[in-house]
Amino acid sequence: MQKRRRVAAFDIDGTVFRSSLLIELVERLIEKGVFPAEARERYAKEEERWLDRKGDYEAYIAKVVELFGAELKGKPYDEVSYIAGEVIEEKKNRVYRYTRDLIKRLQKDGYFILGISHSPKFIVDGFGYEHEFDKVYGTFYASGASGNFTGEIEDKELIFNKQAILARAVRKEALSLAGSVAVGDTESDIAMLEAVERPIAFNPNQALYDHAKKRNWEIVVERKDVIYEL
Repeated sequence: MQKRRRVAAFDIDGTVFRSSLLIELVERLIEKGVFPAEARERYAKEEERWLDRKGDYEAYIAKVVELFGAELKGKPYDEVSYIAGEVIEEKKNRVYRYTRDLIKRLQKDGYFILGISHSPKFIVDGFGYEHEFDKVYGTFYASGASGNFTGEIEDKELIFNKQAILARAVRKEALSLAGSVAVGDTESDIAMLEAVERPIAFNPNQALYDHAKKRNWEIVVERKDVIYEL
């Protein structure tokens, strides 16, 4: 009987990738004229508040998600996915050293590497391919017979539940949670982190940091070229 592979699950945006794949894509779609130039104004205020550390990142990214969903409807899948490919080709290596090197070590040890992102699946797929993930999950924006996006999201309940994604991958890929690892950076990752043997809070926000301290989880911070274990 074949031995089940151990699983390591990684949140991607802000945990492996040093930005958000969705934000990078939206910026490029505006730059290319696929989305209108004024679209940036719809999230600019929340972005500024976040950059000034007066606002919340979740409020900022929520505005970007809202804009993306509204502007994507009716746009050709081929054009948008091509631009997503350009973003990946240009920015695929903008990753954190800690998670990049951890992934490489785990791959060498035979782990099944699972990536999870709320960014669109067609850009998450490209990122996962470049970094040799075994499986990635992203938000699936549906397209119709015309080849244009419909504005609908499929399996929304699944993609916004990272613990459920991990459980599904373990079941479908016949993986083992023995020796399992997960890495996340916000409170939305807590359920996933609770499900593994080695949870790692990486560059955590305050909510995840507080929870990780109470649970005595590993807490790692990367600042410039220094990696701290708290």
